[in-house]
Amino acid sequence: MNKEFLDVIKSMCPSEQRTVALAAADDVDALRALCVARDMGFVNALLCGDENKIKKLAHENDLDISDFEIVHCDSDIDAARVAVSLVRTGRADILMKGLIHSSDILRAVLNRESGIRGDGVLSHVSVLYSPLLKRRLFLTDIAMVMYPDLQTKSMLIRNAVGLAQSFGVTVPRVAPLCAVEVLNPAMPATVDADALHQMNLRGEIANCIVSGPISFDIAVSRAAAVKKGVTGPIMGDADILLFDDIEAGNNTIKAMVQYGGWIFGGVVIGARAPIVLNSRSDSELSKLFSIACACGI
Repeated sequence: MNKEFLDVIKSMCPSEQRTVALAAADDVDALRALCVARDMGFVNALLCGDENKIKKLAHENDLDISDFEIVHCDSDIDAARVAVSLVRTGRADILMKGLIHSSDILRAVLNRESGIRGDGVLSHVSVLYSPLLKRRLFLTDIAMVMYPDLQTKSMLIRNAVGLAQSFGVTVPRVAPLCAVEVLNPAMPATVDADALHQMNLRGEIANCIVSGPISFDIAVSRAAAVKKGVTGPIMGDADILLFDDIEAGNNTIKAMVQYGGWIFGGVVIGARAPIVLNSRSDSELSKLFSIACACGI
């Protein structure tokens, strides 16, 4: 972790420690991230899973988890259920996925009787930071909502705006991404983008600026906007990128991380508590960034 990004992480530290319930806690990168977050003053943790596996993993990797409580569970499914119940009963503030399939932990989250689903749509907001550009972007939805309709897109914006505001972005600029910058009835994404813009003007989507249709280059590059002669409230200054479908969002974020050097964090919003739902293959740094993001909500 370079000093610049370390400073970014430190600036996100909450005034009071949060408690994280980690489901299927025999995940070395998740444990490392939690240990670093604890040492930085962010969190304490409740580790849900096989006690022997968790202790063995910590010992093999020289991780001090002595001040984390271990809640023994006989299976990953049980660990997800227990972790969700700890959030539901107020013992934990944040739910975090460990070495378990997303579908299994989300099933526990969405359980009508014992889950923690909220009233709105459950969506994933990715937070990306570029050490090179010293820039932060919020992307939605690259992991949860596959093919949102217009109403769902408006709810995705509301969730993302709430997270951006927790980072101090008072009036986020939202770019509903399309392949072109003009309304074209033959391109449904542009129709939705224009409708979202009109909803924003009418105050139906509040506390942000929505401008579209808009292409990726115009959303993130003022130079591209000037060269194309595109004007408007977003000329390279987008804070939130809204994708038309999960394929576009998922592939974009992977390209940014793999080839652009962006650091990825992300939180699922819309439940009674934030959910850290990183991929099992994500790095310790990515999981640490996600924990920090969740602590700001």
